[in-house]
Amino acid sequence: MKLLRFGPNGAEKPGMLDTDGAIRDLSGVIGDIAGETLGDEIIGRLKGTDPFSLPKVEGDPRVGACVGQVGKFICIGLNYADHAAEAGMELPAEPVIFFKATSAIIGPNDTVEIPRGSVKTDWEVELGVVIGKEAKYVAEAEAMGHVAGYCVINDLSERDFQLHRSGQWVKGKSADTFGPIGPFLVTRDEVPDPQNLPMYLEVNGHRYQDGSTKTMHFSVATIISHLSQFMSLQPGDVISTGTPPGVGMGQNPQTYLKPGDRMELGIEGLGVQQQDVVAG
Repeated sequence: MKLLRFGPNGAEKPGMLDTDGAIRDLSGVIGDIAGETLGDEIIGRLKGTDPFSLPKVEGDPRVGACVGQVGKFICIGLNYADHAAEAGMELPAEPVIFFKATSAIIGPNDTVEIPRGSVKTDWEVELGVVIGKEAKYVAEAEAMGHVAGYCVINDLSERDFQLHRSGQWVKGKSADTFGPIGPFLVTRDEVPDPQNLPMYLEVNGHRYQDGSTKTMHFSVATIISHLSQFMSLQPGDVISTGTPPGVGMGQNPQTYLKPGDRMELGIEGLGVQQQDVVAG
């Protein structure tokens, strides 16, 4: 099942894709795709709903972030063996954890703004994991039962802010528009193996990232279990699990986003994002 949110920014409605790829309006069934709505009980009820019995959304509405009211936006750094090699850094002994501000979240096709003072705005296609059930001190063997589903994330980064402005990485990760999420949330039953998903990112038609979750250093289950030892994970929390090689920082010469660029990125079975880049 593919769930999404559509409509103007701040006034999105919940929706479901039917088998023809049309959006069906779920607002008469649930209030939003957020929080407790992502639990197994309600997800199970939605799976039993015939999408063709729901109102069809006409036209071409804006698609918002596929999860609303995100409590925590957690990211994992240096989690692909080939990306760590590209960055000239050793693989960590434990997952590297940082946060993005939730105010960075936008829809999958919304415009990305380069922040003021930026000289190194970069791209990162990542597998997003959405929590559906509270996870606290969870064993790795039980971790996947806490997942509602998966989505595409572009973990945009300003490398100069991230690496040279002191403190944690959050400075380079949290600018407004630096967190496109979606286009849809694919429920976990449709993704039998999240460790075998091809993924890509292109800028202006040139493919920079062409990888797979197969090269993740820490699996989704390991990440969830590890995080749950330090904080409870709540329904609607989003985890961005790292990026494969091909980021702008890893190019020779280094290549960064500029106004007028257009990004396209996707993960097999999880959909495609497209973002135009403008000056902030």
